[in-house]
Amino acid sequence: MVDSARVYRGWSVVAGCFLGALVVFGVSYSYSVFLEPIQRDLGLSRADVSLVFSVQTAVIYVSAAGIGVLADRYGVRRLLGLGGGLFVAGTLLATRARSLLTLLLSYGVLTAVGLGAVYVVSYATVPRWFRRRRGLAAGVATAGLGVGMLVVAPAASVLVSSAGWRAALLAVALGAALLLAVAVTLVADDPPSQGIDASVEFPTGYPERPPTDWSVYRDEVVAVAASRTFLLVFVGWVLVYATLYVVFVHVVAHAGAVGIGERVGALALAVIGATTSVARIAVGWGADRVGRHRTFVACSAAMGASTLALPLVESAVGLYAFAVVYGVAYGGNGALLSPLTTDLFGTTNPNAVFGLVSLSFAVSGLVAPWAAGLTFDVTGTYAPAFVAAGAVGLVGTGLVAAARTAPRTS
Repeated sequence: MVDSARVYRGWSVVAGCFLGALVVFGVSYSYSVFLEPIQRDLGLSRADVSLVFSVQTAVIYVSAAGIGVLADRYGVRRLLGLGGGLFVAGTLLATRARSLLTLLLSYGVLTAVGLGAVYVVSYATVPRWFRRRRGLAAGVATAGLGVGMLVVAPAASVLVSSAGWRAALLAVALGAALLLAVAVTLVADDPPSQGIDASVEFPTGYPERPPTDWSVYRDEVVAVAASRTFLLVFVGWVLVYATLYVVFVHVVAHAGAVGIGERVGALALAVIGATTSVARIAVGWGADRVGRHRTFVACSAAMGASTLALPLVESAVGLYAFAVVYGVAYGGNGALLSPLTTDLFGTTNPNAVFGLVSLSFAVSGLVAPWAAGLTFDVTGTYAPAFVAAGAVGLVGTGLVAAARTAPRTS
């Protein structure tokens, strides 16, 4: 089957992954809107309610490591459908939560396992369809993250104000379920599995498919995980994304604490979402031309530097300006996550490798939001948390930069 006269099938996969990214991060990053309503309703501390997001983030990426293996072995469509079902079940249970433990088990664990499946499929599938335009395609797919932030956080804020956090969370779950149902119909494993000529993207031929022998598969994945390049990327990501989780979980509450206003904080999240969507496409396209690794490093440095300066922001205009800068930097960074791992480690077993390196998000997401919440409980301000996150983000940027010169596994 030759589809040169039609739109390349890979763009349908991009559309499905766009919807998956929209759901994962629209839901997860809108948690800051629910932070204080849940705290008041359940009588929790700021550190306790932050722990729910920390656990959810950790479980998303821990489960993604195992789910990546399953996706490579059994197909991305099945895993996406399973993930959607688990997400809906966990979120529906969370709307009935009356204690911290119930919220942790439902929204922090069950919902997160479902989101982990959606995440790994949405991020790791696109590179299997693209080589020549890999940065652009990944940028378009991951722009769903920004659209999710742009739409879900403000909508949830309005719903929380008018109907309460439980009804708002229920509405978010139902809307996300519809989008995932569409995404399942669009994704597919790779061009050979669909009988599609992929020479438009792979002019020298499509890479060999992963081996079916489990021992060979295991040895290949272990070899990547044991490499110095993998270690540098992994630790670098842990540090770089400390900025992400501190900002996304606490910027709304920070805006309220310094007198800017929580509604302004929610709108700042939407601004980050809007700018990151545009930046993902633009930076992804440009990175294909100037170098994906160097672009990723530059964007990571900007994330750290802008977070370091966040305590200096004292007005709505300043917060929106921060949101634009951070959104552009995070957009370029996020667009290149899966292309960077594929460029460094190859296209063999991409879901498993991407899932393993994504465990870095679990470490950062588990520690950073909780630590920032504890810092606020102790000091009454988020300034030390933002400074610390920005500083370690810059250190992480240096580690990722060094990965380019580290010996590769292949």
